[in-house]
Amino acid sequence: MSTELSRGTLFEETLVTDLINKVKGKSSLAKLGTEEPIPFNGTKEFTFTMDSDIDIVAENGKKSHGGISLEPVTILPIKFEYGARISDEFMFASDEAKIDILKAFNDGFAKKVARGLDIAAFHGLNPRTSTASSVIGNNHFDNLVTQTVTYEKANVDDIIETAIALVEGSEGDVTGMAMTPSVRQALAGLKNSANERLYPELAWGGAPGTINGLAVDINKTVAVGNVDEIILGDFANVFKWGYAKEIPLEIIQYGDPDNSGKDLKGHNQVYVRAEVYLGWGILDASSFARVVVSGE
Repeated sequence: MSTELSRGTLFEETLVTDLINKVKGKSSLAKLGTEEPIPFNGTKEFTFTMDSDIDIVAENGKKSHGGISLEPVTILPIKFEYGARISDEFMFASDEAKIDILKAFNDGFAKKVARGLDIAAFHGLNPRTSTASSVIGNNHFDNLVTQTVTYEKANVDDIIETAIALVEGSEGDVTGMAMTPSVRQALAGLKNSANERLYPELAWGGAPGTINGLAVDINKTVAVGNVDEIILGDFANVFKWGYAKEIPLEIIQYGDPDNSGKDLKGHNQVYVRAEVYLGWGILDASSFARVVVSGE
């Protein structure tokens, strides 16, 4: 790997694949939702709502209008960036050492992207500042999903059933559930009359992929902003997410790219920066419900 990696170079395809696989392993939304590639200029997802059931028509019979509505949802990719200063010894390292450094950076970047996707799409926050992002606007679960149930630790099992009933009452399906570690602990503590655990697979920090046949993911990102404990619904069909496949990677040798006031050359440093373009869309908010803390 040569020093031509100064600007505008892209992650190699193998690193991109590895990065996205790691994101899927750590992001609740990436794990539960449906991934589709997104072009840089965005894409539109069209949702048809058919108002009536299918009709049986007799021979020579009269046909009637069933009714339909079409709701397009535009999915635009948003730039997520991460950069870090490292010693300029990187520029003089062997090719093998450079590759090891970039692989380590890729691993860390994948974790940040996974966490960032959840925080942004669940809560509409800039992950770094924990403040509302004007770039995201209203395109997040906390804003769009208005079907809510108040969390009660002692009755967490019943609360989940109530939330599922809200979705099914809106003609939706429940294909997945994202929940906080505190909900996992509450479920793990439930016992029957014989003092046997109702959910033994959750004991001791267990994190199964399914509970009672429902896909689940346990993630601290659900609780960022201190609003949600559980978000459940039809992630498989009405939540879409994706990334633009070209992921820029830069090794910057000059200037002050992070606006820290410290010149790179003056401090014997180089700056590693990666950017990923992620987009998502909630095609039908009524197909989801949130279990929220009291007062929200």
